[in-house]
Amino acid sequence: MESEDFWQLIQAASSRTTAEGSFDRALVETLTARSKREILEYQERFDAFRGALYRWDVWAAAYLIGGGCSDDSFTDFRAGVIAEGQAWYERVAANPDSLAEHPLIAAAAEAGQDHVLFDEEVNYAAADAFGQLTGDRHDFYEAWDQYRKAQPHEQAAQDMGEDFDFDDDEQMHRRLPRLAALYLPGNSV
Repeated sequence: MESEDFWQLIQAASSRTTAEGSFDRALVETLTARSKREILEYQERFDAFRGALYRWDVWAAAYLIGGGCSDDSFTDFRAGVIAEGQAWYERVAANPDSLAEHPLIAAAAEAGQDHVLFDEEVNYAAADAFGQLTGDRHDFYEAWDQYRKAQPHEQAAQDMGEDFDFDDDEQMHRRLPRLAALYLPGNSV
């Protein structure tokens, strides 16, 4: 699946999201209109986009926004960024501090809420859609294993960038000044 097709699926799901329905449910519905092969291709592209955000600076942003952030929570955060669509994904990939401009983040920070953009269920949309097509969600994992074995892929070492202490307010203000201004005491270094 090409990147453009992936983002069109995300946009289609977003446009199907209503006040009563969640994005992850809309994404599952969108994916069930596709073939099993296309669902596997979607998962491959999803994993690539989620993996590209596996960086210390993005994790630091999630740490601020979530009031802390475990490895599992970071997976959910990256899924939530993808769910926001291509424009936000690209902004976060270029500069995680740009999340300070996201309306949900700003409102949540002002209200003292955390875990905005953490969307665990988006991680399982392909498995849920595949399961709806086959009658058993576990069929996805078997098909995914076979699909991955058949795909030539190189496992490149992940460059997470420079590690730093998320509990060091000075570093957070220096590296993510706008998010730190929203979430940490003291608005400057």
